[in-house]
Amino acid sequence: MKFKAGIICVIYIALSASPAFAAGDADKGKKVFNKCKACHMVGENAKKRVGPPLNNIIGAKAGVQEGYKYSSAMVAAGEGGMVWDEETLSAYLLKPRDVVPKGKMAFPGLKKESDRVNVIAYLKQFMDAQ
Repeated sequence: MKFKAGIICVIYIALSASPAFAAGDADKGKKVFNKCKACHMVGENAKKRVGPPLNNIIGAKAGVQEGYKYSSAMVAAGEGGMVWDEETLSAYLLKPRDVVPKGKMAFPGLKKESDRVNVIAYLKQFMDAQ
């Protein structure tokens, strides 16, 4: 129960902290995504690495992608209703452990809001990709 309350609190803070989600620059996001490539793939024929492929991530329920073994914390987040919308992704990319405590992602986060917005714009290009 504490876990679900914590997720709801973090998401609420993230949503209330940013009044509107700005449009990002996908080209700049591609450069920032280089920090993510060691663990994640996007695009045609993307496969799992240390982390799952990120095709179709926007709007997806957390922790349910077939073929990837998520942490129990990420599965619980998805079961609790967490969906990867822009605000949730931005909060997660800022401090992954604040959004999903005890999750597998060891990445420390992207501190610059512009980097997060640009990476999300880049990921949007891979909606409906296989």
